[in-house]
Amino acid sequence: MLVKNWMSKRVITIDENDSMQEAINLIKQHKINMLPVMKKEKLVGIVTDRDLKKSSASDATTLDVHELMYLISKIKVKDIMSKKPVTIPPDFTIEETASILLDNNISGAPVVDHDNQLIGIITQADIFKVIISLTGIAKKGIHFGMRVKDLPGSIKEVADIIRNYGGRLASILTSYERVIQGYRNVYIRAYGIDRLRLKNLLSDLKNKTDLLYYVDHTENKRKVF
Repeated sequence: MLVKNWMSKRVITIDENDSMQEAINLIKQHKINMLPVMKKEKLVGIVTDRDLKKSSASDATTLDVHELMYLISKIKVKDIMSKKPVTIPPDFTIEETASILLDNNISGAPVVDHDNQLIGIITQADIFKVIISLTGIAKKGIHFGMRVKDLPGSIKEVADIIRNYGGRLASILTSYERVIQGYRNVYIRAYGIDRLRLKNLLSDLKNKTDLLYYVDHTENKRKVF
């Protein structure tokens, strides 16, 4: 899952000498929360809706509406933008990107190629799309959460149990987070399972794993064990 395959390639930008009012208009018009700032086709900064609100609010208590609107029309983007913005290479993975956004407490970042040219933008919304794709939730079906021993073949064993009940696997995800040593959590989404046999399937999974929960998105049922 590389950034270049999930980024938004159509990027709305603004020139550093454009007004703060123009930035506000673009963000509202396109329903976005950030604008890469350009200077002669070179990325020089980024301005966010948070920057705009902060700059507007700083004078809101001392100016009347007309004065504030006049001030906003005169302030240039380069005066309020964040310089040296965090950027992401197109060949970074989505996981690397999510970590960078989290570490820098930002909701997105421009994507630049090896020539430092702006080619896209990646946001939290794009990462959410990846999560939806990875988990296979569009297939609905049943999502199983379980803890298994960290041994070769342990995941295949539980996957085969689900297949034996007619389940077609939409996704398999694993994690070592918050698990005691020697175990791992496994999350499997499957569809096509006969609901009349679900009770027996759950019993078989419990005999083989520490079944944590299941969520039936098709029938809108869930249970935590």
